[in-house]
Parts: sequence; C-alpha cells; structure tokens
Amino acid sequence: MTVAKTSVLVLDCAEPVELAEFYSTFLDAEIRIGGDPDFVEIVGDGGVHLAIRRDHGYAPASWPRPESSQQAHLRILVSRGDIDEAEREAISLGARPLDTKDNGGPRDVRVYADPAGHSFTLTVLP
Repeated sequence: MTVAKTSVLVLDCAEPVELAEFYSTFLDAEIRIGGDPDFVEIVGDGGVHLAIRRDHGYAPASWPRPESSQQAHLRILVSRGDIDEAEREAISLGARPLDTKDNGGPRDVRVYADPAGHSFTLTVLP
C-alpha cells in the first residue's frame, strides 16, 4: 500500500500575514488562516501551495553575499511575454531586485527578495 503524500514549502518570517498578503496577491492565490495565527497558507489554482510561519527570532538570509548560502528559493514560472509585467508587479508589491548587475537586454531568470528577505526568481517557462 502506498501512502499519498504532498509537500508544502514553508517560509519563516516575523510577520506571516504581511508576507502571505504579498504572495497571495502576486500569485493570485487565497490566504488560509487556521487555528494557529502563526501559520498561514497560500493556496491557488495551478498548484500554488505554500505556507508562512512566524519565527520570533527571524533574521533574513544574507544571500547573495558570497559568504552566505541561498538555502532555498521559490522559482515562479511565467511566459516570456509576461516576465516584464510580472517584474513590475513584484516590485510594486514590495519585492527587491537582487540581480541588478545586468539589467540590459532580455533575461530569462530574474532574482528578487520578498518583503521578508527570502529570495525568489521569475523564470521564463521552458
């Protein structure tokens, strides 16, 4: 017998509802707050499912500094024709570009930090 399994990426931060609002708006997903206000889920169509957990001692990752590892990041897939609009939307919601060294010409992968400092990429669909 095989047990059904699924996974959810959980991001730690100081203010879970605020970070959930960023991702739910950007990913066009719903915020779900259950019995634990320190744990918030974001669920949407197309397989979006992530969670945000309050960590009272949270400190953002220091990546992309060379002495620090990235640990994990979200990879958000968008069509080639939509990547510029997705970038504008992410920044308007509070994302901060991390790959500003080469902003000339088309780029298939763009790196940002969310409002709590977690890195994520906008990547052109293959």
